[in-house]
Amino acid sequence: MTSRSALYLLLLSASLLHGGESYIPGAGAEGDFDSFAHDFLDLNCIDCHDAGLKKGGLNLEELGPVDETNAAVWKSVWAQVALHQMPPKDEYQPKSIERIEFTDWIVNELETVMDGKGGFHAHKDPLKGNFVDHDLLFGTLPDGIELVPTSSPKRIWRVTPSEHITRLNELINREPEFDPAKPGLRMHGDAVSTNHGGELKLYFGVDRITNWAGGTVAYATAVKSIPVVLSSARDHGFDNYADFSTVNSAEATQTINKAVDILKYMAYGPESLISFPEQITDDIAVYHAAKPPGDIRGLPSALTYNTKVVRPLTPIYELLKDQDVEITDEGIKDAIQYLFEMLTFRPPTEKETEDYLVLVKDTIGKLGREEGLMMGLSAIFLDRDALFRPELAEGAEADPHGRAMLQDWELGLALNHALRYLKPDEQLRQAIVEGRMRTKADVKRELTRMLEDDSTRKPRVLQFFRDYFDYNHAGYICKDEKALQETGVKGKGAAFLKGMFNASASTDRLVELVLAEDKEVLKTLLTTQQFVASPGDTIFFGSQTAKSKNDIPESALRKMKTRQEAVAEAERQRTETLAKLRGKNPNDEEAQQAVRDFEKVKAQRAKALQDREKARLALNPDVTRANLKGEKINARVGYMSFGKGSLKPQRTLATAPEGQRLGILTHPAWLVSQSDAMDNHAIHRGKWIRERLLGGGVPDVPITVDAQLPDEPGTTLRSRMRVTREEYCWSCHQKMDPLGLPFEMYNHAGLYREFEYGKPVDTSGEIIDSGDPELDGPVTDAIDMIGKLAESERVEQVFVRHAFRFWMGRNETLHDGPVLRDAHRAYRESGGSMKALITSLVTSDAFLYRR
Repeated sequence: MTSRSALYLLLLSASLLHGGESYIPGAGAEGDFDSFAHDFLDLNCIDCHDAGLKKGGLNLEELGPVDETNAAVWKSVWAQVALHQMPPKDEYQPKSIERIEFTDWIVNELETVMDGKGGFHAHKDPLKGNFVDHDLLFGTLPDGIELVPTSSPKRIWRVTPSEHITRLNELINREPEFDPAKPGLRMHGDAVSTNHGGELKLYFGVDRITNWAGGTVAYATAVKSIPVVLSSARDHGFDNYADFSTVNSAEATQTINKAVDILKYMAYGPESLISFPEQITDDIAVYHAAKPPGDIRGLPSALTYNTKVVRPLTPIYELLKDQDVEITDEGIKDAIQYLFEMLTFRPPTEKETEDYLVLVKDTIGKLGREEGLMMGLSAIFLDRDALFRPELAEGAEADPHGRAMLQDWELGLALNHALRYLKPDEQLRQAIVEGRMRTKADVKRELTRMLEDDSTRKPRVLQFFRDYFDYNHAGYICKDEKALQETGVKGKGAAFLKGMFNASASTDRLVELVLAEDKEVLKTLLTTQQFVASPGDTIFFGSQTAKSKNDIPESALRKMKTRQEAVAEAERQRTETLAKLRGKNPNDEEAQQAVRDFEKVKAQRAKALQDREKARLALNPDVTRANLKGEKINARVGYMSFGKGSLKPQRTLATAPEGQRLGILTHPAWLVSQSDAMDNHAIHRGKWIRERLLGGGVPDVPITVDAQLPDEPGTTLRSRMRVTREEYCWSCHQKMDPLGLPFEMYNHAGLYREFEYGKPVDTSGEIIDSGDPELDGPVTDAIDMIGKLAESERVEQVFVRHAFRFWMGRNETLHDGPVLRDAHRAYRESGGSMKALITSLVTSDAFLYRR
């Protein structure tokens, strides 16, 4: 009997003597390193990671109790054990309860040790939600695991940048009302969208601008705007988790400054923006007669506004429209109550109103009527509830499990946020005020009403699909212009980025069309042959073709190889010449000759580089443009206009050629979002499939690994990825690479292709260790793989897991298993309805209760 087997029997006997007590996941295993963790490592890990074998360069015999110096090693052990990568599959596997207890112990220890030292947050990352065993969530729990009724933590949830700027927009702009004849166009309730440069800004008075001096850039510069104040690091995946971010002092200062600008516009309109009064006119001749001499392009004085009042006229306007009328407490209270509810979505309490009244009157006394009013009211923009959404279940009675249900305004605003970025509509507001938002039935009643109301925009639902599919990053992938030309896309990079912003808006519209049908939503988005396209998409949805039937790219490749060799030789000679020059007297004949040789080598190198670029350009393919015939529809792309730089709403609902495209994952917006400046990113794409569709996980790249592919121009990505098959790398890369390489049937601009560097492109791949044996096996290309994944129940369950994370603002735990199973059942029994899925999640205990 091996020592390892003996230890196993010893631990098993101890467990039986202990009485086989049950374990509540997340509770934290009892014991310290010596009494608990050491035995688990000794039984399951040491054989491969001792001082002798030291597999993967890791010696766990040296690992002691968790501390800040070995935290990274313990984090790696946690990931490997949670993802079932350790112990190896051909070795003894610990029981589920043992694995859960051990990983819980590590997390608890890391949280304790790292408190005050940057903290430990990795387990709260949305991608780490997959570390929870899928089979335990949707299957039968083994003996010994005890669940408790679920809930979410009490929290103060920061308002997202998109929601925050949409709230501010409501203060100064009127949005078009819903037009059922044009459902694709922007309307009241939509989130403020990015401009054509991808920036999220609040613009002042664009609905009244009639003329400007200069072109698009000058116009965009001259218009008064406010960028997003709250920090918004752009990244893939979910970013609206309650634990993710706060508001720092710099952001608070900016918020106050921007608040004054908004208040002035609320009071005076464009008069708060102009340089001279003649800019507000319906007669452009008046402006031209009064405008200052010189170049005013890009300045506020370059704009003219019409005389029509279109902004909301609020109590702020009433307070300042007539300076001769004495200001009253009631007038100030009206302004406070209006502004407070617009910013926090709830009416202020009597105490809050009185506190702000004292503040505003104090600032008026010190600074005067106008400046004091602006400064005092701007404080409301920094109110806790203007920047955060509290979910504390204050005043609610706890049940026997320590859970309290959200009530009244907290519950109403939680429900409102599940769908909208605007304050509650009148029906929901009345339900809250009248005490009819206190039960699950109340939530279901209001949720059903809002979901069925097509005139109510639901930007949070669209945001879920943006975050889940990650197709909206394409406009932020800055392509190398030479690499872009090689894809068949001509023109400058700016035009490409504009095309990608258009593509994201088009994909938004496709998602909305599928949601309107509300049948088999996930499967349809993965397999639809339809796509929404703008005129420029004839290229992006087109296909890359060889330049002629004579297979010219083969000769171009040979020429390119010759040029590369010439460049290498020139580099070698240049190095030798420089070596000769070092230490020589510049007057020596030998040194002078070396200088002449060096200049000659420089010229040869420059010519070689030029020839190499010509050879690269010879590889540029022709493009067969897509046929964009189909129904004419609109997409919403924004509400401001910037002349020729504007994105246009006109679109075509077209059908992709059979065998070339299948669903969102083959659309340019998604493909480019999962690429980099120079090429495809097969590893990233494979990781996306592993995490978003299969529910698997990949440990973080160790800091000791230089995760770079070799720089080999003219070589396929598949060939350069050979380095990932090295033993140390392949244990993780086998989970990603075979899933990402089938997408090589598209180049990094999203064009379909059958040849790469003159040879048939290799699109083969494999689904490995998916958790569903029926899925595992080789695939011929991306379309073959997507077709299989779209039919999988596991993929559907993983989709439900991601929906849970988005609407709960946290990762799932084993205690959420009943909620997830109910949600999947609701989705399946309704024929794949997103409304049914949302209803199940938002009426669940995980959404309603706080602990």
